[in-house]
Amino acid sequence: MQRDDDAVSPVIATVLLLAITVLLSSMVFVMMASTLDNVEKAAPKGSVSVRALSNGYHVVSITSLDQSLDPSKVQWSIVNLTDESVTEHTGFVDDSEVYGTVGANISFHDRDAGWSLTKGDYFVINCQLIDCNSGNHYFQLVDTGSNTLMAKIRLPAIDA
Repeated sequence: MQRDDDAVSPVIATVLLLAITVLLSSMVFVMMASTLDNVEKAAPKGSVSVRALSNGYHVVSITSLDQSLDPSKVQWSIVNLTDESVTEHTGFVDDSEVYGTVGANISFHDRDAGWSLTKGDYFVINCQLIDCNSGNHYFQLVDTGSNTLMAKIRLPAIDA
């Protein structure tokens, strides 16, 4: 009788080692991916500037923004300071009557056409028509994803 002391052939041993390696690395990946879902994004921070034009329009430009934002999650508002902060006009950036429209009372212009809110984008507001050119109104942007007020600026008065 002959004895065979070989336990496993080298090919089968290699396949088993590869299978164990793949299994362990996939388990580590799944564990790490589940922890990444629990990490919250930091609230966006931004600033805006406003320029009053002689024709009754105000141009509100986004001068800084630390992250690109989905326009459907950003709400804009024009608020009257004299009526105990009653919101007069409000909407979301991606509204079809605001996003990229020309000649509307309030329009948003995506400068890089990337369907996102980024630095350099701007709003054009016809303050003469919607009566926000008295200096008693402010414009604000709120990120509804994190419920954060990103920017707030007073709309200056325009001499008629």
